[in-house]
Amino acid sequence: MKIIVVGCGRMGAGLSLNLSKKGHTVTVIDSDPSAFEHLGPSFKGKTVTGIGFDRDVLIEAKIERTDALAAVTSSDEANAVIARLSSQFFKVPKVVARLYDPRKAEIYNRLGLQTIDPATWGIHRIGDLLSNSFLDTILSIGSGGVDIVEVEVPALLIGRKVNELMAPGEFQVTAISRGHKTFLPTLGTVFERNDLIHMTVTATSGDRLKALLGLS
Repeated sequence: MKIIVVGCGRMGAGLSLNLSKKGHTVTVIDSDPSAFEHLGPSFKGKTVTGIGFDRDVLIEAKIERTDALAAVTSSDEANAVIARLSSQFFKVPKVVARLYDPRKAEIYNRLGLQTIDPATWGIHRIGDLLSNSFLDTILSIGSGGVDIVEVEVPALLIGRKVNELMAPGEFQVTAISRGHKTFLPTLGTVFERNDLIHMTVTATSGDRLKALLGLS
């Protein structure tokens, strides 16, 4: 994929290096040329100096041929402008904007912007670790209101069906890993010993889920 990362701070540089190592063609934009030093000598992508919402700068970064863009500058407002310009004017297929203020997430989502709030995700993740949670959060979606979690099937669920571990609007079984295979279960799929259950759960329903699993 051809990907543009706007903002070369700690997150932008780390993201760019990660994507580049995975084989993607990465272009990084930042208004401060010294920021590109964060990329180090191993970075094989391209750098463009300029304001991320400047149309000419985006064109120089070849946004018209870009598959995805991440706006991760230090300004929520700039990230929102960059994201809207990229998705609505340049029709970039995948656009994500970083948020510092989670209170703005609902506003930006109404504008059709996909956002990520590292602080909210971090709060939930650290809380899980400090409370010795038996649920392993592997991904937070959007502003951190929904998580993808993993848990080894507890003894009380062995022999029971997937539909017994579902609460509409709160949590549901998304996939099951069994042996060397991961599959999408039906409501009638029966849990077996050593199954690894992958679930989608809202951040506010974690305690109820743990209680149902017998993990509280």
